[in-house]
Amino acid sequence: MNNLAQLEQEILKPSAALVEDVSRIKGDILLLGVGGKMGPSMARAARQAIDIAGSGQRVIGVSRFSDAASRSALEAVGVETIAADLLNDAALNALPDAPNVIYLAGHKFGTTGKEAFTWAMNAYLPGRVAEKYRNSNIVAFSSGNVLPFVPVTSGGVSEESSPEPIGEYAQSCLGRERIFEYFSQKNNTPMLIYRLNYAVDFRYGVLVELAKSVLSGKEIDLRTENVNVIWQGDANEIAIRSLLHCASPAKILNVTGPEILSTRWAANQFGLIFGKEPKFVNESAGTALLNNASECHRIFGYPKVTIREIIELTATWMQQGGEALNKPTHFQERTGKF
Repeated sequence: MNNLAQLEQEILKPSAALVEDVSRIKGDILLLGVGGKMGPSMARAARQAIDIAGSGQRVIGVSRFSDAASRSALEAVGVETIAADLLNDAALNALPDAPNVIYLAGHKFGTTGKEAFTWAMNAYLPGRVAEKYRNSNIVAFSSGNVLPFVPVTSGGVSEESSPEPIGEYAQSCLGRERIFEYFSQKNNTPMLIYRLNYAVDFRYGVLVELAKSVLSGKEIDLRTENVNVIWQGDANEIAIRSLLHCASPAKILNVTGPEILSTRWAANQFGLIFGKEPKFVNESAGTALLNNASECHRIFGYPKVTIREIIELTATWMQQGGEALNKPTHFQERTGKF
């Protein structure tokens, strides 16, 4: 497919499983923090699946919407939007009730120097949201950064393992989890803590960063050589479908792809496609932040987009001049400073 719009439309079609599950989700779906990296495509996926299913729910996206174009794009596909600062109590309290809430709000990059704001977004705001939506199903996004570094031969960390966050961002993410867990127990609110390691898309993510490095001849640091990734479309579908799996006490779910991916191998795959030799520096530390997402795969099945397809799609997108977001993941970070 030479047309980038056609390529994106084709790969982002909702799966039959998503269409079936949205028909079972009772009531409207509210996405808080919809303006981030995953929110717009998640809202569109929900809207499209509901339209196919004919189940009639509203999809409502809430964000500050500093980018007016992103708001217009959502409204153009039938997503209702509300501009609001979620840290403003009056604005939060004015939001409509909804039986289903996906909590995407948070702060990561720029944490160093803005630690207080990070904690307000990541640990204070969840309590306010949990109280307002105590009668809703809540899927609350978290991060694999709350987990410890483990040997790359370990198979990753499962949900039963104790968190060991490094740095204030990761600590605040664990705070977010604990606050949601507290209110799930206090108010008997069904919740699912969605612990993600790393979503990737045409426009951003670990693989885009590796592809850019190969194309530009930039050295790739191998100290953190292994990562987990999942195609953003698959991660979006799992988030929406997770509304059917909320529980009290809150269920914790690791979400990522099945591979413990070698960045060296991925860079070499891009090298073959681009006809360029990747440049590497440093040696693997032998440990990384790695999720074991076998419980996710048990519930939802394996992601529909495979790692080789992701690499080919990313390369095609870049070769044909597709846009990219300037939002690096800093997946190589090992001291927790973002």
